[in-house]
Amino acid sequence: MSYHNPLTPPRKSATFDDHTLAEIRRAAATGIYDIRGAGTKRKVPHFDDLLFLGASISRYPLEGYREKCDTTVVLGSRFAKKPITLKTPITIAGMSFGALSGNAKEALGRGATLAGTSTTTGDGGMTNEERGHSQTLVYQYLPSRYGMNPKDLRRADAIEVVVGQGAKPGGGGMLLGQKISDRVANMRNLPKGIDQRSACRHPDWTGPDDLEIKIMELREITDWEKPIYVKVGGARPYYDTALAVKAGADVVVLDGMQGGTAATQDVFIENVGMPTLACIRPAVQALQDLGMHRKVQLIISGGIRSGADVAKALALGADAVAIGTAALVAIGDNDPRWEEEYQKLGTTAGAYDDWHEGKDPAGITTQDPELSKRLDPIVAGRRLANYLKVMTLEAQTIARACGKNHLHNLEPEDLCALTMEAAAMAQIPLAGTNWYPGKGGY
Repeated sequence: MSYHNPLTPPRKSATFDDHTLAEIRRAAATGIYDIRGAGTKRKVPHFDDLLFLGASISRYPLEGYREKCDTTVVLGSRFAKKPITLKTPITIAGMSFGALSGNAKEALGRGATLAGTSTTTGDGGMTNEERGHSQTLVYQYLPSRYGMNPKDLRRADAIEVVVGQGAKPGGGGMLLGQKISDRVANMRNLPKGIDQRSACRHPDWTGPDDLEIKIMELREITDWEKPIYVKVGGARPYYDTALAVKAGADVVVLDGMQGGTAATQDVFIENVGMPTLACIRPAVQALQDLGMHRKVQLIISGGIRSGADVAKALALGADAVAIGTAALVAIGDNDPRWEEEYQKLGTTAGAYDDWHEGKDPAGITTQDPELSKRLDPIVAGRRLANYLKVMTLEAQTIARACGKNHLHNLEPEDLCALTMEAAAMAQIPLAGTNWYPGKGGY
């Protein structure tokens, strides 16, 4: 005979929590795996687990805004005839026209231009609005080859060969049929209204030797003018970075699992890849082992939200960062003012479950012409520029406090870790010690 104390509330399982139970029931009822946008929702070690050690007696700080702290970055100086120079090391990551509305892409271009940085096309090709409003535009060359043509390669300021993405390393992209409008279908040479899934690997190579050939082809097409980036998802960052460098990349873009996606399987987003924090130091080590650190630039993306995140990524050895989700929030995505309409979609502002549906009330992740009209690209562009300005100022404030006159002068010695996991991943001493897991000694 069992006995339950009525004064003790029923205890739910940590393994079979409410979300897990709901997903089991949904899968059993539909037979279809869950698809959504955005990045991982699980908590993983992140930049919040690191702190800066500001200057005091042993270090000499810079005085407020009177002493210069440079933020410029040059990308693509290894081989390109025309490397690009940005005023801030915060760039806009690749997000496609198709996943985003035309007005959203225009807003990203306007905001990046006002801030003196670059934006990136994403899958699906280059739109005239995006090229027209982006002073510096990076053209993504993906396995799908959607919209790819030599003319647009030459119109770009840099080319990013996408091998993998942080939200789904080893997996291809998705664009559901409701977002494939006449224009998107025409640009991608796809039937209108039919779900699209991109390939998980490039069709014309099977390994790093073929990547080298492809990079050479792109250089020949663009007369060696354009910097060539190689983007990889955070999975084996040491070897992927080393192979990208050996293949001839000017820039390596490394995307951790907190990076978002327009749509893919939830099981992919939550269970494949590595946290951004765990990716940086192995990639930097690969560059250092090859004698290429700061010669081949490293861009880090995946969960960058503030100037503090930017400064921490640079202190760990990156040259720049890329933002995607944060940029969409800045221009108005998942704004609480649309809460009532988000609830009608079965979600809530801040959940980012609606990106793949094409019904975004904010007019950003949609191809619906009426919804798209809700986003004013001029106003949204100014909002993005403001956000980028604040992030840059925040990073400068931290750098000055550490006594640095350039963001790139930040270094691991300026950091300490709050948790054992972050200390091990970032190879940064635990606060109050000179030790991190794996270092040896005490």
